[in-house]
Amino acid sequence: MPSRRGVSIVVADDFPQFRRLIRSKLQQNGFDTVVEASDGVEVVATVAGLRPDLVLLDIEMPRLDGLKAAAQIRSICPRSKIIFVSNNIDPQIARLALSNGAAGYVCKSDIQQELLPAMDAALGGTKFVSARLRPHLTL
Repeated sequence: MPSRRGVSIVVADDFPQFRRLIRSKLQQNGFDTVVEASDGVEVVATVAGLRPDLVLLDIEMPRLDGLKAAAQIRSICPRSKIIFVSNNIDPQIARLALSNGAAGYVCKSDIQQELLPAMDAALGGTKFVSARLRPHLTL
């Protein structure tokens, strides 16, 4: 497991309660720099300033959806690892996200078990996909 100390993370989701829940979980698990963004435009601006190690990104967000935000993030800060955290369980959407450079795709319904392993995989240089989507995708 890669070290979690000093790892900077941006959590982008349009639901404040979800962002706070994720931030709390991450801080309890040794991540000390966790910044929140409420939409796609805000996450792109935040990434431009912070240059984080990880970006946890929802797909459906106001002003700029997660897939478009991810493309801009890849351009601004290619070293940032992007993990999509979404309610969308369509394998085609997950495949599109991964083919556009995402390091992982976690279904929100599986976040308790899968978020930390996905983050550790991304930090370690490998891809991660929620178990429910793995039969439909190749990594």
